[in-house]
This record gives sequence, structure tokens and C-alpha cells, in this order.
Amino acid sequence: MNRTLTRCLLAASIAGLTAASAAQASTTLRMSHFWPDGSGINQEIFQAWADTLEEQSDGELSIENYPSQTLTRADQAYQGAVNGISDIAITAQGYTAGRFPLSQIVELPGVSDTASQGACILQSLYDDGHLVGEYDDTRVLFMFTTGPGYLHTVDHDIQSPADLSGLRIRRPTAVAGEMLERLGAQPVGMPAPDIYTSLQRGVIDGLSFPWEGMKVFRLNELANYHTQVPFYSLIFVATMNQRSFDRLSPEQQAVIEANSGMPWSEVAGRVFDGLDEAGKQEAEEAGHTVRVIDNPLEHDDWAGPLEAGIENYLSELEGRGLDNAREVYEAAMAARDACPVEQS
Repeated sequence: MNRTLTRCLLAASIAGLTAASAAQASTTLRMSHFWPDGSGINQEIFQAWADTLEEQSDGELSIENYPSQTLTRADQAYQGAVNGISDIAITAQGYTAGRFPLSQIVELPGVSDTASQGACILQSLYDDGHLVGEYDDTRVLFMFTTGPGYLHTVDHDIQSPADLSGLRIRRPTAVAGEMLERLGAQPVGMPAPDIYTSLQRGVIDGLSFPWEGMKVFRLNELANYHTQVPFYSLIFVATMNQRSFDRLSPEQQAVIEANSGMPWSEVAGRVFDGLDEAGKQEAEEAGHTVRVIDNPLEHDDWAGPLEAGIENYLSELEGRGLDNAREVYEAAMAARDACPVEQS
């Protein structure tokens, strides 16, 4: 009798440990992104989001944060979430060329003026159903953008498109790359973490980046000339492996759903705006040359190639069978009117 009871208690104990272990595995989620660990973007957006989930779930959701491409490379991060290498991935859609063509309409010049406005536009397009089909292999958490991207070089003073002739300029996406080609540059593709070394070794002459990126990736240490001509923005998505979400309890899922969508897009937008301001201030305090070209779509030198780039991109999408490309562009411009311009 005692032996039977002992065996039953032992079996129950083993079953309990197994169940506890399974529960622990299901509530610890791996989050992958390419920003540096100590950056404001990691700390004020991604780690803050992770801490919020843990707090609101009473500790039942735990996020393991893998910054600096330590789990998946930037250009493999989205597919890593699809395949379950990470449970959550945060990356630039443009790092997977051609996969998110309608989303990248938000990157076109003239769509947004700040990161807060861009985040609002992008998230609105997704919430309104214009972009859903591009993300049907993951579960989107929230979307956001950089502020406008500008031109930065080591030793070339860019005052007009003619000054870009022949220069090797890092481009973040194919959309921005086409704009650079039309402006006369030679675009070079590479993920953001690789720029510093490439600039240092002379592999590239300069780059296209928002002020935020110049600070976060310490590129103001190398670039001495900056031309503030807003010819693109870069878009991002924080997304989750659907199977990872489905394995969570209803209570845990509710916590994630409560921390998805526009509220965290707004958080990200404010953080990026603040870093844009800090990045520009850093360059100015270092005595760098900063040229400011407002409203390039109305500028005699810059408007032609940029307008041609917008038209070419939309026509290219239509040629690929995306007949709603102009509808999405018009929706983006309508969202621009509805989304506030905010700066820190």
C-alpha cells in the first residue's frame, strides 16, 4: 500500500515538473533585432515593451532580448520569425527585397515628415487592411518608421544632385537605392551594423540615413558632411511567429494583444524623433557641415529625380500585378493628413 502510494506521488511529482517545464518554455519568448544593446531604441522601445509584457502578465511572460544580430542577421530576421528561429523579430522590411512592396510605399519621399508621423501612417495602413496580405506568414505586433533619411559623407560636400555623381552611397533599401541612382550616386546595399566598418575602410563614400541612425551607430564619428534632403524614410515591423503565439494561454495572448498596434507605434515614433534631434545636435556640436534642403519635391534641382522615382516605383508595382499600388499611395497621403507631426 505504502509502495503504491509512493509510486503515485513520485509519478505525480514527475508529471508536475514536466508540466512546469513545458509552461516555462511556452512563456519565454526570444526577441531578435539588429540595434545595439545599449541604444535608446533597444532600451526605450524593445526592452520597455518586454518589461511591460512581463509586468502585465504577472511574470508569466518573459522576453529574452537578442540585440545586435546575435540571434538572426538583420536581412534574415523576418524569415527567422517565420521559421521559429526567433519568436519575435524586429527588422526593416526593405532588408528582404521585394517582399513588402506595398508597405514600402511609405518610404517614398513626401509621405512623412517625422518618425511619429511615419509610424502613424504605416500602422494606419496596416490597421485599415491595405497591407495585411504581405504579413500573412507571421503575427504583426506593431509597425514604425525612422524620420526622413538624409545624405552623409566623409569628405564630400553635397549641395546638388550633381555632387553625388559616382559616389558610393550605402542605401538601406531598393526603394531608396533607386532614388540614389536617379540622383547620380552608386547605391551599395548593406545592413546598418556593417556601415561603420565600410565607411572607415573607404568601401563606401557615404550613406543615406536619418539623424537617429547617425547617433545610434556612431557614424557621426566618421561623416563630416551632411545634406538634410528628405528623400526617403525606412519602415520597420515588430512581428511574431504565429505558432509561438498560438501556444500561449488566452491570458498571455491578451497581454500581447493589449500591447500591439498604434500605442507602441506611437512610443517608437517619439523615441526616434528624440534621437533624430540628438543626432543632428551631435553633428552640429562637432562642427560638421550641415546643408538643409527643405521641401525637395519643390526644389529646382532635387524635385525632378525624386518625382520620377515615385512614379517609377508605383508603375513598377502595377507592372507586377499590384493594381492597388496607387490606391495604397493615396491612402498613405490621406493618413499623412490625419496623422500629427510630433517631435520631441
